[in-house]
Amino acid sequence: IMLPNHAPYMVAEAFGTLAEIHGPRIDLGLGRAPGTDMAAMRAMRRGLQDSGDRFPQDVQELISYFGPQRDGSTLRAIPGENTQVPVWMLGSSLYGAQLAATLGLPYAFASHFAPQALEQAFEVYRRQFRPSPILAEPHAMLAINVFAADTDAEGERLRTTMQQAFARLRLGMPGKLPAPVDDIADVMAPEILAGVNQALTVSAVGSKETVRGDLARLIETYQPDEVILTGQIHDHDARLRSFEIAAEILGNS
Repeated sequence: IMLPNHAPYMVAEAFGTLAEIHGPRIDLGLGRAPGTDMAAMRAMRRGLQDSGDRFPQDVQELISYFGPQRDGSTLRAIPGENTQVPVWMLGSSLYGAQLAATLGLPYAFASHFAPQALEQAFEVYRRQFRPSPILAEPHAMLAINVFAADTDAEGERLRTTMQQAFARLRLGMPGKLPAPVDDIADVMAPEILAGVNQALTVSAVGSKETVRGDLARLIETYQPDEVILTGQIHDHDARLRSFEIAAEILGNS
């Protein structure tokens, strides 16, 4: 949830409902960026007079709704109250790392598309972390793109969907997920491709053995407490197979 787009009370009720239905399967990740264009941002804002950055206060307010009824407060999130929904801080810069450390929250970094500050963000988060009633020690999550297939060549081909989609997003032309191509160089200029590949460096691509090596290298390098996998693959069956391969690898590691 990009929290600036929503009132904390409404988010608490929505995720409280999910928690009541599905139990401990529900986590809530909070981001600070609006994640949209200015027109949509203005349409979703709770009040145009809110010019200051209320994100830290909104995070704390939201967390409070998931706990027991507060003394002297008549405002209760129903559902939401006492669900203790786990709250993660999301980030692609040092801001989220610092806030997660200050509030004692688990931290998930958007390394699957913004790896530039990854190493520094993890270091800042772990060094500045303050224990809280939620978390005694820092807990960092690494996001990894996975494009796994029977062969290296097929894995590389599956990745071309994500490469195209990311390039179009950067160029202001978002749309449906494009079909893969045999050679990404045929559809993308070299300078654009170089920037896309830099943004997608935290990826595991290829056959099972190649992906196994990629995942092991990334985990060894950044020492995450947890990983989250994503894979924007055009064909549904291929996407499921990619996740199955990754699950087999991580389940046996």
